[in-house]
Amino acid sequence: MPIADPAAFILANTRLQPVPHAPEISLWLADEVTPIWRLTEEELGEMGLPPPFWAFAWAGGQSLARWLLDHPDEVAGKRVLDFAAGSGLVGIGAMKAGATSVLCADIDPFCAAAVALNAGANRVSSGFTEADLLDAPPPDVDVICAGDVFYERPMAERVLAWLSTAADRGVRVLVGDPLRTYFPKDGFDLLAEYEVPTTRELEDSAVKRTRVWTLPARP
Repeated sequence: MPIADPAAFILANTRLQPVPHAPEISLWLADEVTPIWRLTEEELGEMGLPPPFWAFAWAGGQSLARWLLDHPDEVAGKRVLDFAAGSGLVGIGAMKAGATSVLCADIDPFCAAAVALNAGANRVSSGFTEADLLDAPPPDVDVICAGDVFYERPMAERVLAWLSTAADRGVRVLVGDPLRTYFPKDGFDLLAEYEVPTTRELEDSAVKRTRVWTLPARP
């Protein structure tokens, strides 16, 4: 079902607020999970949808944005892909850190509007694609960032294979993850660890220990 005005829906059901672990960035975020989830299903005329990832600052994305803001050399002057971008938090962090360009990618029908609104609120610009990038070879970029992408087994397996292909081609792969169930136990190098403020509605604790990793090329 086409969405009449996704930007208006977002503005009506979220509020602009600073990201707890990266307060340099403000996003249009929901305060509670259940109401926005129900409203999203009503807007799309479909039940049983996954949660609206674009409406929250998830722990993995917060940690990755923090890492980029504190280590701008990682992305300064480079082309960055924010994979499974959700709100666009990581892509915004990359632009604020000096990236030449950012492409946000997500298949959620609200994400294009969410990314545009959030980029505008932070006075940066980014591209957007709704294509499922996992169906094709990784794009020609310098850095791929992925926050919170290992929460389901089928998704995790596809993402890992795709990111590994990118790393083997020389792309810098950065991942933010609080050790989700399907995060691979090896193959990644740890870059940083943070205590990220979140909510018990989203996570099992009010503060989530979250890590930033890089995926090196396979030997």
